Amino acid sequence: MTQTKKRIAVYPGTFDPITLGHEDLVRRAAYLFDEVVVAVAGSTNKSTLFNLEERVALAQNLFASYDNVKVVGFSGLLMQFVQDQSAQVVIRGLRAASDFEYEFQLAGMNRKLYPKLETLFLTPSEEYMFVSSSLVREVAKLGGAVDQFVSKSVEDAIVKKLKESL
Repeated sequence: MTQTKKRIAVYPGTFDPITLGHEDLVRRAAYLFDEVVVAVAGSTNKSTLFNLEERVALAQNLFASYDNVKVVGFSGLLMQFVQDQSAQVVIRGLRAASDFEYEFQLAGMNRKLYPKLETLFLTPSEEYMFVSSSLVREVAKLGGAVDQFVSKSVEDAIVKKLKESL
């Protein structure tokens, strides 16, 4: 009897903070793949609210009940990480047409670096189409409520982090 190859997808991002839109994509990807690796990027040009360990912990907490989702922090080249995970697919979220050009270029570059890779674009559910981590951070820093954009545990972590920075 032949054994079928495990279908593994990597969903990379900074996840600073992880939003309900991110959660929506992970839930849907977990339905499509045997394993989903949420790859939290450590080395980034972005100035983050949470450090890598905090972002990994927040995501691990959110996906603890999923048997086929694991959360891993990484730094370096994404394609090397994808190969290390034995993944065949990278999941990218598209919120608006403005995301497409950048994501399309990235998918082409990634395929050039790792020809066996496929990129799967998923769009978030309609209610999360406009939600981005950077907008959530901005709203929170200006004192606005973010409960409709992030889970309760993430909201609590944001409030705590912002109080610490005062």
